[in-house]
Amino acid sequence: MKISKRAQSIAPFYAMAFGAKAADLAEQGHPIIKLSLGEPDFGAPPAVIEAGKKLMDGRALAYTSALGLPELRQKISEFYLHRHGVSVDPKRIIVTAGASAALLLLTAALVDHGDEVMVGDPSYPCNRQFLSSFGAEVELVATDARTYYQLSMQSVQQHWTAKTTGLMIATPSNPTGTSIPIDELKQICAWAQQHQAWRIIDEIYLNLADPDAEGNVPQTVLSFDPDAIVINSFSKYFGMTGWRLGWCVVPEELVPIIENLAQNYFICPSTIAQYAALECFTEESLAVCEQRREIFMQRRQLVLAALKRIGLPVPVEPDGAFYVYFDVSATGLSSWQFCERVLQEAHVALTPGQDFGHAQAETHVRLSYAASTEHLEQALQRIENFVRSLN
Repeated sequence: MKISKRAQSIAPFYAMAFGAKAADLAEQGHPIIKLSLGEPDFGAPPAVIEAGKKLMDGRALAYTSALGLPELRQKISEFYLHRHGVSVDPKRIIVTAGASAALLLLTAALVDHGDEVMVGDPSYPCNRQFLSSFGAEVELVATDARTYYQLSMQSVQQHWTAKTTGLMIATPSNPTGTSIPIDELKQICAWAQQHQAWRIIDEIYLNLADPDAEGNVPQTVLSFDPDAIVINSFSKYFGMTGWRLGWCVVPEELVPIIENLAQNYFICPSTIAQYAALECFTEESLAVCEQRREIFMQRRQLVLAALKRIGLPVPVEPDGAFYVYFDVSATGLSSWQFCERVLQEAHVALTPGQDFGHAQAETHVRLSYAASTEHLEQALQRIENFVRSLN
């Protein structure tokens, strides 16, 4: 059988690979704790779960519009207004089968073979795999702690070429959990706009991010760049990972293009998930999500304190996404060796830096604190015992 070059060129998603290894060990009876995946342990808000149950009463569940339920698009629009103070026409909001589907649709709509797209390194690996699959030349720009592991205006200008057609930024970021300073993001977006380049801003973790110094909620890019393309998801803030539901906000002229692609690629997102997600925007559900955000912040402090005690430095503390990117070079192990041995010997699943690019890949490891506090405490104690055993 002939396998396409496209399929052969895609690297494994190591977070999932380590998750599979962890599952194998668990089947053998080992007490594995998974800190390798960004999957909130809470699940969906109770009202969403109840709505899902009611929908499974035998009624016909027909296709929705390829763009999503009009009611859900309206609710998302109202969420932007009430939470972020930004008016977004619901016609520009497209509901998708997870944020991954949004990325696929947008890449199909925007990327031609040979287009150069700028992405920070480290970054979520699937983003660049989508781009590469559609023929883009991905310019991975190395970042470091000085710029919070994010693209800076200086790095964008240094790496910009005549072939650059767009850039992709995640803020807060996976794997580092860090956000790009808002003034820096404004400058980058203005530069890209001046050069007629599109910009996809991944805001999947935005509503989990810390308030600013005045206590204001984090600012969406749409508040200063209404033509930016935004990706978001019900998976993280709303805890609906397995429901596979996301959305994107696009310029008006892109809506019919995305609709045509969505009709052909997906027909529509899950009808059950869409109707249930309407319950995300009730006062009750939003209060639940805010309580959970506070718990994530408490878990973050638990993890940071433990890693400091163990002697595993965190060069930049996260301020949004529930990840910590820590340095294992003092152990004498590469990130891959560290993750393999911690899994085999301490039964804790982590993710090596190789998943996220080349910069710091050999020395850094991602830990997800989306697990329960009890599991985090147990896992950190196991990691500490493992590190002590190396000495």
